[in-house]
Amino acid sequence: MNNYRLFLFISACALSFLAMPLGAQLLAQGEVAAEVANAGGAQAESQTLLDLIEKGGMLMIPIGLCSVVAVYVAIWQFLALRRDQLMPSGFRAKLRESLGTKGDDVVSGLAYCKQVGGPVSRIFQAGIPKIGKGDEVIEKAIEDAGAREVGKMKRQVRPLSAVATISPLLGLLGTVYGMIGAFQAASAAGAGKADTLATGIYEALVTTAAGLTLAIPVLICHQILIGKIDSIVDEIDDIAVDFLEHVGGNGSGDKKPSARKPRAKSKSASAKPAVATA
Repeated sequence: MNNYRLFLFISACALSFLAMPLGAQLLAQGEVAAEVANAGGAQAESQTLLDLIEKGGMLMIPIGLCSVVAVYVAIWQFLALRRDQLMPSGFRAKLRESLGTKGDDVVSGLAYCKQVGGPVSRIFQAGIPKIGKGDEVIEKAIEDAGAREVGKMKRQVRPLSAVATISPLLGLLGTVYGMIGAFQAASAAGAGKADTLATGIYEALVTTAAGLTLAIPVLICHQILIGKIDSIVDEIDDIAVDFLEHVGGNGSGDKKPSARKPRAKSKSASAKPAVATA
């Protein structure tokens, strides 16, 4: 697992350093074209991508680090939140089968959940030992385990939200510092030095372009991953309803009432917000 994450980290570094400055380079094409027209292309040849990044100043370093973190977390979570990683095909039917026709085979149900592994199986692994102690106890165990597992999944994508918030602020801060330097240089040069001021402003805007170029796709990735987690929560709710109907009434000495399923749905619906917002 450590080798797998190391590979992802190296890939993230490579992708981020290739992709992050692309927006800034595209933004600079207009200025480069103007330089080509005025200087016969000599200045355009010396205007490399590295030169543009260097003009962004020291704040391009934390923006670059943010891009590494964002690419790493995005790749990791898109792989980790695949459905086959969280819940194998036919999980609901196999879980019912492992619990037996009466829904009271605790040993077999626990063995199946341990064999499958993953957050979804851990949720039901918490409820299986409570079979025979009443539906309320089973529901509470599943709800608590679900809140913990969903909370873990959401914490793992939280760095993307932080990067999407921080990188534009870093870019804006770099632009503010650059503007201060540009006006200081223009003031020191005296009147008639508008070209000095324009050059300083152009270079100061590089950090803002880099920060926004990073923040927009990262925010999109964050929303996609949150949507995947919400979809998983909905499916867990459906499996929980089926699980409770299958095991409900064991050990209570009563037959399952005919309203068991609507009741389970109502309980699940009340538990769902607590799990989803963990």
